[in-house]
Amino acid sequence: MNDNETSRLSRLTAILLQLQSKRLVTATSLAVKFDVSVRTIYRDIRALEQSGVPIITEEGKGYSLMEGYRIPPVTFSEREANALITAEQFVLKNKDASFIQDFTDAITKIKSVLRESAKDGANLLSDRIAIDQNSSYNRTSNQLSSLQLALTNFNLVKMKYQKADDDATSERIIEPFALLTVNENWLLLAWCRLRKEFRFFRLDRIKGILVQNDKFEPHKMTLQEYFDKHKRRD
Repeated sequence: MNDNETSRLSRLTAILLQLQSKRLVTATSLAVKFDVSVRTIYRDIRALEQSGVPIITEEGKGYSLMEGYRIPPVTFSEREANALITAEQFVLKNKDASFIQDFTDAITKIKSVLRESAKDGANLLSDRIAIDQNSSYNRTSNQLSSLQLALTNFNLVKMKYQKADDDATSERIIEPFALLTVNENWLLLAWCRLRKEFRFFRLDRIKGILVQNDKFEPHKMTLQEYFDKHKRRD
């Protein structure tokens, strides 16, 4: 196999991963990502289809994989595994317990698919790497995972929120929009139906949430557009 064939095989595999990780991908975005022409991507897609991969073409929109189709589990190189192990140490210092639990579970699954030699190395690195921060190790929230799901599925959230320097709580119905981490604590940016405007809420002040089955209409705005809009106001 020559270098061109090896390069194309790597690209075909990477295109498959893109198709599996996203609901819809365009030929243009794939061409930019892999630094090839759109015509080359068309040929790659046809090659994947001819090999039996069930690719759905949505005219004028892009490509997706047939529902239920999955490629074999991804394998990680030792360098990739080490990068994730290192990232785990940052996560372990996070203030939200639910986020730590979910990431730890994910790392366990990743370790399970490593080759034995890489698995030994990953476990050794876990024991030999530490990130020290001059802050408390106390967990101040446990809502991040639930709010992430509500955000991505456009579910309304009913919550009890404690005001700053006040033991009193108020009930809010909110539409989660974005999550930010500041000084290791998490902030939720959401449309507050009580105040009828976007508000920031500290997760450590949220005393209880109930994710509703009811959906809200997605906000036609990116997080960057929100920041740009509010910068202009200042």
